Amino acid sequence: MTEPTSNHDSDLWETARQKMVENQLRFRGISDPRVLDAMSRVPREKFVSPEQKQFAYNDCALPIDCSQTISQPYTVAFMCEAARLTGHENVLEVGTGSGYGAAVLSLLAHEVHTIERIPELVQQASARLTSLGYSNVHVYSSDGTLGVAEAAPFDAIIVTAGAETLPEPYVEQLNEGGRIIIPIGSETMGQTMYRYTLIKGELTQENLGAFAFVPLIGEYGWSR
Repeated sequence: MTEPTSNHDSDLWETARQKMVENQLRFRGISDPRVLDAMSRVPREKFVSPEQKQFAYNDCALPIDCSQTISQPYTVAFMCEAARLTGHENVLEVGTGSGYGAAVLSLLAHEVHTIERIPELVQQASARLTSLGYSNVHVYSSDGTLGVAEAAPFDAIIVTAGAETLPEPYVEQLNEGGRIIIPIGSETMGQTMYRYTLIKGELTQENLGAFAFVPLIGEYGWSR
């Protein structure tokens, strides 16, 4: 698409957003109306660099600062749908990145706590989310594999980086009936997305298919 260059052209972004929802999400099986609505409302073009804006609604991940990425729209919607949110939840997102996923989650849950290990991204995302009015999002700068114990328990934990195994702190910080959505597998060869649900103190596991993410770095993740 041609990049909009003025306020008058903002309708072009809206059109691109709605096409993304129809052609990339609904067409590929995303059906939760609340997820579709949230994806139609968050301006992804505000979460990418000026150089990447023209690609904001393409069906792909895009590079952001610090050698990280903003996930493709379908992946964000898939993980949000898998979390089965109804609007009353306390949610932890691991891997803030640009803040886009947290913005989408803010429209789906009551409170969103998002944690990022890279200080530069923390500063950028926090400022961006504040300026765009996402007041129920709280950004933390720390090792994401440790979770955020002071904000627990969580009704859902969404992990936007590939883990080697399920970090124990997530299980410890999960509410009864809560869900963990996390890709687990190889650091470089892709992962399998799993949904873990805590039922009467026991975790059930569901295989949600193959995905590829940057590695989850930290005490309970891959080392650097």
